Amino acid sequence: MRVGIDLGGTKIAGVVLDEHGQELANARVPTPQGDYQATVEAIRDLVLQLERAVQAEALATGVGTPGTLDPRSRRLRGCNSTCLNGQALQQDLEHALQRPVAMANDANCLLLSEAADGVAAGLNSAFGVILGTGVGGALMLGGQLHSGRHGIAGEWGHLPLPGRKGEGVCWCGRGPCIEAQLCGPALARRASQPSAEALAEALLRREPAATLAYVAWLEDLARALALIINIVDPEMIVFGGGLSRLPQLYERLPALLRPHVFAP
Repeated sequence: MRVGIDLGGTKIAGVVLDEHGQELANARVPTPQGDYQATVEAIRDLVLQLERAVQAEALATGVGTPGTLDPRSRRLRGCNSTCLNGQALQQDLEHALQRPVAMANDANCLLLSEAADGVAAGLNSAFGVILGTGVGGALMLGGQLHSGRHGIAGEWGHLPLPGRKGEGVCWCGRGPCIEAQLCGPALARRASQPSAEALAEALLRREPAATLAYVAWLEDLARALALIINIVDPEMIVFGGGLSRLPQLYERLPALLRPHVFAP
């Protein structure tokens, strides 16, 4: 059995899988906002809770995180949950759990999973997108994950959003990035909703203001993805993250992409 943890900006989700990849237990807890030590403890407690659920101890554990591990310092960088930046999360979790812990970028984990036995299996190229509290990306070329020299390949969230000036400054300090305009909190603000979850409910009720904000967000998403399509021309774009579950995303987006993509 193995434990997998998804460390998100809003929630921490965990799962236990058997040797065939079948789910044996799952649980989730809120992410402690802005508190690094509390985040370490929440992950530790969630792993132990999952192990109790399957009556096991010291299971192999892997964690998908925002940002990337600096290959020299082994500390996290580029995390939209900024309390993680500069922290030795892998080592701290290994100390808290008293075992080795595997760690990788969450978008890379998404794309690796789908390439192994999911919708991207057998493809030569694909782009993985996380749409949630942050906006992440991962790139597969030649059937292999391509991380790049500095581990930032696929991080489209910190490019300028094409076609719209935007407002405010992203946490990264580089102006109104794609992430700052397309993340869940930004979409909720556009629709004057307290959260992305509340927006989803408003969309189901077909509230006009929520629908207008959502359509504008989809148009911005299309322009942002066209950057990737025109440069990489992937066979598939794979979506994950909470916003990937919003209604009509997959029906509306292809038509919105076409005016911006340099291909029939």
